[in-house]
Amino acid sequence: MILSVSAVLLFGVASLFAIRSRATNVLAAAVVFLFGFYAAASGMAGPINDLMASVAHTLAQMRA
Repeated sequence: MILSVSAVLLFGVASLFAIRSRATNVLAAAVVFLFGFYAAASGMAGPINDLMASVAHTLAQMRA
């Protein structure tokens, strides 16, 4: 049985591990960068943009 894992999932898990372990090296930065790059190129880009716009709108309303 062949297991297929998307690059977004793979780099997402690696990013989570790097952040949780507080790794501060070039490899950890590259993993987080690649996760963002692949997430932006996937179908997740639209919902992520919508979520961030909603958060920004909510924060703006709270300050007003």
